[in-house]
Parts: sequence; structure tokens; C-alpha cells
Amino acid sequence: MSEGIRVSACMACYNGEKYIREQILSVLSELGVNDELVISDDHSTDSTLSIINAIDDSRIHLVENRLRKGVNGNFENAMIYARGQYIFLVDQDDIWLEGKLEACLEGLKESVCVVHDAYITDGFLEIKSESFFKDFNCRRGFVHNWLRNGYLGCAMAFRKELLEYVLPIPEKLSVWHDIWIGSIAELKGGVNFIPLKGIKFRRHNFTTSITSKHGLPLIKKISYRLQLLWYLFMRLKFRK
Repeated sequence: MSEGIRVSACMACYNGEKYIREQILSVLSELGVNDELVISDDHSTDSTLSIINAIDDSRIHLVENRLRKGVNGNFENAMIYARGQYIFLVDQDDIWLEGKLEACLEGLKESVCVVHDAYITDGFLEIKSESFFKDFNCRRGFVHNWLRNGYLGCAMAFRKELLEYVLPIPEKLSVWHDIWIGSIAELKGGVNFIPLKGIKFRRHNFTTSITSKHGLPLIKKISYRLQLLWYLFMRLKFRK
């Protein structure tokens, strides 16, 4: 960990030209002078890289995803480069709201990981729901979130020490990075759900997060959760 770096905001991006500039500026407005925004690009083919490079801010560290392609690999790549004491996960298309960072840092005094509430919006940032927590019945507890994931990645922050258990994310893991991180955090110090609505959580046609995928066959849901338990058992058994 580099001396002086407090927060590493870790963004995974891919062909994000439509929304990424607005998101980057919202993140930078919350970060302090001793924080950083690590952006891992998964080989974008649109103008994403040009947009990022045009933002003149030394806190931005743009890296190429040289791990496996996809959401989990891209976030893992970003976290590998993180140098701060606290890791904040960032989607390329949401908007950070004032007070998010400090509220999360306050919550991290008591828990190894925090997840805050969010407004759910459409592609134009029109609010469609006042509370992600209410819509998805979010609350702390390993069993509750194993059955119904409430660990919203783009609303998550955690202490860097957790990366010892989180990385590498299993290549064959069939669930997203957020439930993997949240589950480990729940077992290694607890997850604090805080009521602050810290982002506008944008849902649109290009969304790739798990919350946009409904209707999986029950057998697949069961299989994915059992697989998650297996990987958690193996990871925590050998990294005590």
C-alpha cells in the first residue's frame, strides 16, 4: 500500500462511451487529493479510452485488463492495481452522490465492508425507485444474502485487507463479484448496510449486473449457490 493513498475507487469499463464521463466526474468530485480512481478497461472498441484520457486528473489510473475478459475478471484487474486503504467498487454508468464516500468510511470503522442504499433510475437518471434496499429486501446476514443477494457491488466499499481472501476471484465462479466479496466479508468481519442513498443506480439496455437478470431456472440458482459455498469453503479453509 502506497503511503498517503486513502481510497482506491475501482471501476471496470467496457464500451462505456455513453455514460462514463459523467460517472468519472461524479467520482472525482467525492475523492480527496490523496485518493485514486483505478479504471480497468476490457478492450473497449468505442471512444471510451479517448473520453477517459481527455479528463485531465492525476488521480485517474487507466489500466488494461490483462486477466480474463468479463465483469469479474475486469473488476479483479482493477483491484489488483488498488493502492489505497479502502476499496470502493464503481460501475461505469452510475452517478455518485454527495456524501457517499465519507458515509462509507464512517461505516467502515465498525465493519470490514459496507453497502449503502441507492436510487434506481432509468438511462436518463429519472428515478424509478426511491430505495434499492426496499425493492430487494436488503439486510445483513450471510444466509439471507446467500438466498437473495443484496450485496450491490456499485454501492460497496471495504477495507483493503479483505483482498487477501477475495483475490483471485475463482475463474469458474458462476455468480458476480459482489456476492463473492460480500459473502467473504460477512464471514470475515461483517457487512454494514447503511441507509444513505449514495448513488443513482442506472438501469438501461446495456446493463450487465446481476440485478438485471431475472428468471433463471430454479435448478441453476441452486447450482450457483452451492458452487459459491464450495468456493468460499475452499478459500477460507486455506487462508486463515
